[in-house]
Amino acid sequence: MNSATVPLLDDDTIAFGEEDNANKQFVHPYIVFFHLIFRGAAIVVYILCGWFSDSFIASFVLVVLLLSADFWTVKNISGRLLVGLRWWNYVDDEGKSHWVFESKQNRVNRNESRLFWLGLMLCPLIWAGFFIICLFGLKFKWMLLVLIALTLTGANLYGYVKCKFGAKENLKSATTDFVKKQLLQNATSFMFAQPAPPTTGNTGVV
Repeated sequence: MNSATVPLLDDDTIAFGEEDNANKQFVHPYIVFFHLIFRGAAIVVYILCGWFSDSFIASFVLVVLLLSADFWTVKNISGRLLVGLRWWNYVDDEGKSHWVFESKQNRVNRNESRLFWLGLMLCPLIWAGFFIICLFGLKFKWMLLVLIALTLTGANLYGYVKCKFGAKENLKSATTDFVKKQLLQNATSFMFAQPAPPTTGNTGVV
């Protein structure tokens, strides 16, 4: 399985990153709404489904549909428009699987970027909490639904972290390299800093 980081193609069906609106509060308000609504609705329906229906199958199908809509929206639309990132996979003629991570982050709205990453990281944590509850509560049928949610939300999180920090780096290594670089720069500037020239006063010779 191969992976690569490449610039986004010029023939995207949905153009993005071309607006000069980086300082606006929201450039794509509807995309932000749909980025959050599907994953939020899946969590709400999972929590409240027992109040409105006793059918496990109906609740299961509804939550999976919301999760699928969220996965498709985040992977194909909101990632490209809100943060200029996209990941995808294809199989070549020899049957090898290739992962492609695309990045175009030159004009990203800060508010939209914050909401994108907040929703992307927070929801898998919530589903992980539901998994622990199901595990200790021995609710194995619900655990299957939670595992599906973790798989779909976790796949998007993993793909976009790869896009953000590079196809061959993970979040930990990228953060570690950044900290090392900063420490090295500070140490170098401290060791090789030029001493301040001494102040000279007026002296007289008697």
